[in-house]
Amino acid sequence: MPAPARILDLFAGPGGWTQGLAALGHRDIGLETDPAACATRAAAGHTTVRADVAAHPTAPLAGKVAGLIASPPCQTWSAAGRRAGSDDLPLCLQALDDLAAGRDTRTALRTACTDPRSLLVAEPLRYALDLRPGWIALEEVPAAAPVFAHTARHLAAVGYATWTGVLNAADYGVPQTRRRAFLLASTLAPVAPPQPTHAKNPGPETLFGSAPAPWVSMADALGWGATDRPAPTVTAGGGRSGGPEPFPTQARNALKQAQQRGAWALRNGGNRPDGADSVRITVAEAAALQTFPPGYPFQGTKTKQFEQAGNAVPPRLAAAVLRTLVPAADRVGVAA
Repeated sequence: MPAPARILDLFAGPGGWTQGLAALGHRDIGLETDPAACATRAAAGHTTVRADVAAHPTAPLAGKVAGLIASPPCQTWSAAGRRAGSDDLPLCLQALDDLAAGRDTRTALRTACTDPRSLLVAEPLRYALDLRPGWIALEEVPAAAPVFAHTARHLAAVGYATWTGVLNAADYGVPQTRRRAFLLASTLAPVAPPQPTHAKNPGPETLFGSAPAPWVSMADALGWGATDRPAPTVTAGGGRSGGPEPFPTQARNALKQAQQRGAWALRNGGNRPDGADSVRITVAEAAALQTFPPGYPFQGTKTKQFEQAGNAVPPRLAAAVLRTLVPAADRVGVAA
């Protein structure tokens, strides 16, 4: 009897997608190479294979994958990084074209890249073409949207219905205006983005239905009363190689200062993060802003814990996206 099909999560990180799946009653198997993230997943009870996604063979997984999830590392595409991905875009598109044509030129193209990590955005197509899962969900920073559009064209050519676009996490109950590119694909049913559940200006209810809920504020998410602290925005710094871009901000100088300190801070209006009105946030508060459940067991150094929380897909956004895909698999009896 064949083994039941599974949901495979590439570049699984600490478990943002995994927690979103859990909210829908499903589990995944994560591929992740970072030891701190693997330790976090183990502490949270998530199944993980410590492996380099780019080097991992797909043949042993044939016939065993019902759904594919992937959030390739964003450092080379992120505004908080060096954006080498933009320089490497032609090589990334070439890698996609070659994989679709049955040629694996990743090794040669990787050596030609300004940053070899740029080419990791081609890995989801390699797994998709080799494993042909029933549905696919990919996420990246908006700068990588052209790669997703190119990937979608190759998936459509082999029978997938696809949708690509940018979603704002705040529209799904996440206390951040965090914009991310997504690619959704399925051979089981038509695909479409999830309907927003929240809005900046919800408006009144109408005869056609209830108005969406208002955006969730950071103060509400952290349990701060109106008199506790001023309404904050979040600034964040990355590592030397570009690092995470946990929460969007226009304060470029603040980002650089936060990077030097290796810390995150809440910034009130135009005040600097190290000003009198600045408030450092804890890992637990950063996790709450990402909608991880209370007490989520991030492992590693404090810097590693912040990086994991910041780089993860917010579980609440993940659940909203996956809700449009996973039920379709259920309807045709595919085990998750």
